Amino acid sequence: MPVLNRIAAFAPDMSAWRRHLHANPELGLECHETAAFVAARLRDFGVDEVHEGLAQTGVVGVIHGRGPGPVTGLRADMDALPIHEETGADHSSTIPGRMHACGHDGHTAMLLGAARYLAETRAFPGRVVLIFQPAEEMIGGARLMVQDGIMDRFGIEEVYAIHTDPGAGAGVLSTRPGPIMAAVDDFEIVLTGRGGHAARPHGTIDPIPAALGIGQALQTIVSRNADPLARIVVSLTVVEAGSATNVIPERARLAGTVRTFDAALRDLAERRLREIVAGQAASYGVTADIDYDRSYPATVNHVDQTAFAVEVARDVAGDSAVRPEVAPVMGSEDFSYMLEARPGAYVKLGQGGGPSVHHPKFDFNDEVAPIGATFLARLVERRHGSAA
Repeated sequence: MPVLNRIAAFAPDMSAWRRHLHANPELGLECHETAAFVAARLRDFGVDEVHEGLAQTGVVGVIHGRGPGPVTGLRADMDALPIHEETGADHSSTIPGRMHACGHDGHTAMLLGAARYLAETRAFPGRVVLIFQPAEEMIGGARLMVQDGIMDRFGIEEVYAIHTDPGAGAGVLSTRPGPIMAAVDDFEIVLTGRGGHAARPHGTIDPIPAALGIGQALQTIVSRNADPLARIVVSLTVVEAGSATNVIPERARLAGTVRTFDAALRDLAERRLREIVAGQAASYGVTADIDYDRSYPATVNHVDQTAFAVEVARDVAGDSAVRPEVAPVMGSEDFSYMLEARPGAYVKLGQGGGPSVHHPKFDFNDEVAPIGATFLARLVERRHGSAA
């Protein structure tokens, strides 16, 4: 089955919704205007229940099918990024320093499209729960919505999400069972010594050699502590110390990120980082303060639900446009919290090239929105079966 005719008919509306959201980006949990726009559209469509204010600005809509049956959650994220847009598009961000650089405007428009179709047709038993989530970038709005109790409150049994993928052909649907996105941990290390004149280093405790030693030693977590076949990244991304050529500074600061898929490997990485920093600091005579922040867990697709999503994807896009065993990536996604709470799957939708997500010239491809909306709608219809 290709794109549903009804969804194809209102593709221009999805494009208009998406471009309105793109021009008016909001960050983090402060998605007030976006949430109001979403809630208004859901009411226009005749969605039975519209709940606002979850995780501050999250919106949940509930569509009742024809009679009792399964309950499926569909999630879209709504927030933008603190990036200055450089697309030059007519619908460019009207707010300097903010833009939809990760396709969340498209995700929201696609779920709105699926909602409109499902509210009109109701060709399924049970209920569909439409989850419009703020703060995917950095804060973890999915975690907050789960903590707000949406899974139990709305009786969600399975949950699915779709994300744009500039690296795949337009309309290609890809996923995989098991880990598809990595866990992300961030660390900051502050080394304190004793500053002084650079001509008299013997009167100081220089934190810079300690910083250099730690930076080198951290790479042994990957090369000597982790299984060579395991997937792990330890990236040192910030090194700060000093401001003058004739002054040995008192402090040095290091920061970076750790990406893993396996919980045991995640534990190993944190333990070894702390041991390395403590040992290096002691050997150089400096003190070390470590802030290690465990952020999003790995996004792990459930086997049965992923197989089902692949079936639906083939139904919508055809065998040649479905990749059921796509390679996992080291980026992170807070949909992981929803997949920890309920079985489900995370699926990517190719948009046919262009700049990568999180790039100032990225823009969602409106031409693939009807495919994404059809996929989401068919997930419900296929999972729930025909209405009585």
